[in-house]
Amino acid sequence: MYLRTHRTISVALVALAGAAFATYASGALATAPQGVTTVILGVARFDGIDAAARTDVSPGRPRDIWKARIQTKGATDVHMLQNTIAPGGTFGWHSHPGPSLVIVKSGTATFYDADDPACAPHVVPTGSGFVDNGQDTHVVRNEGSVDLVTEVVSLVPAGFARRIDEPAPANCPSLPNG
Repeated sequence: MYLRTHRTISVALVALAGAAFATYASGALATAPQGVTTVILGVARFDGIDAAARTDVSPGRPRDIWKARIQTKGATDVHMLQNTIAPGGTFGWHSHPGPSLVIVKSGTATFYDADDPACAPHVVPTGSGFVDNGQDTHVVRNEGSVDLVTEVVSLVPAGFARRIDEPAPANCPSLPNG
């Protein structure tokens, strides 16, 4: 009986140690944010969202219709936040389970897509914005000399984390810390 219990405990400890090592190893591959301060402006849960708008932006003939549509299936968490990234700072490589609208309030955002074989920078100046469709691994960096401030609205499935840490891709070796 003692030997059987001792063996069961030993097997459980080995499995626990293996799980801890796997967690540590996978965490070691992720790139953490550096020089980033985030202020959460609000988070709210919505039932499924189905919003559409049509506006005639040219009242003369022919009509010039601007359209917008936001549609989700199932409960959705909407996050509003402001990020301040110090010069040289980075969000680290990450993805999202849903889309984000990003406004560059001040400074310049430089982002890189993990799927881009050339790892080319995309520069977004103050007063501009971009849509992060989510699920694609990317990094946003402040390669300028002043603080980068972004305002972000993200839509994610209810209960999901807004950000998923990802390992640095092999095609971007010049960005070792994201």
